Amino acid sequence: MALAAAKRSATVADGPQLVVAGVSKRFGGVRAVDDVSISVDAGQIASIIGPNGAGKTSLLNMISGFYRPDSGSITFEGRDITHKRPAEIAALGIARTFQNIALFAGMTVLDNIMLGRHVHMRSGVLSSLIYWGLAQREEVSHRARCEEIIEFLELEDLRKQPSAGLAYGLRKRVELGRALALDPKLLLLDEPMGGMNQEEKEDMARYILDVNQQWGTTIILIEHDMAVVMDISDHVNVFDRGRKIAEGTPAEVQRDPAVIDAYLGAGHARVSEKAA
Repeated sequence: MALAAAKRSATVADGPQLVVAGVSKRFGGVRAVDDVSISVDAGQIASIIGPNGAGKTSLLNMISGFYRPDSGSITFEGRDITHKRPAEIAALGIARTFQNIALFAGMTVLDNIMLGRHVHMRSGVLSSLIYWGLAQREEVSHRARCEEIIEFLELEDLRKQPSAGLAYGLRKRVELGRALALDPKLLLLDEPMGGMNQEEKEDMARYILDVNQQWGTTIILIEHDMAVVMDISDHVNVFDRGRKIAEGTPAEVQRDPAVIDAYLGAGHARVSEKAA
């Protein structure tokens, strides 16, 4: 893919938007994340790579509030979110997708995406009864935003179809749409291209780039497809056995001996040398 040429020309905002400082998480006798620190600047696409079981998803779960770190801290835009609940973190502007698709199968594409607007909804049951016009206007506004996302993701013809009947790649796209409906400042993507064919991966990579470039959304991406990671990332963090073993630009990471030994393999090193 020739996606690198499409990277934004705008300067990334100064200073880190997210700071993860020395976080650890243990499950019984297994240390899933071991004293990991990363920082992500506003407007970046920052990828996290590593073998299965390296602690990547556990870190995303701590950032999004699904896990509580045993130690360390997580700061978002200067605010400590280490012990906040998932709903509180979502309200601050952090959205995520999951490895396993978590859509409501019997609901339409539009309704699934509408669920992502829940943190922006102000009208409760009582206010809806008393101030019907206000609640109705709010509903119209949120629906309009979801229609924009549906158009952005090229799902217009499927908007009224139940998500259960969609092909796998389309369901992944709907899940992305639901996360985007939160209008996040920071978007956490956990293997958004897992299980996709090459054409679907290229489409998803294009959507990720467009979200980053057109909307200015910061993205943290976990992905096993190294071609995609190296093509669209500004910064790459490499995990192995719960620890961060390397970080840098895609070019720097590909040349790092620790990364080659632990993850990419000697064969990749030979390919890189020939390419150089």
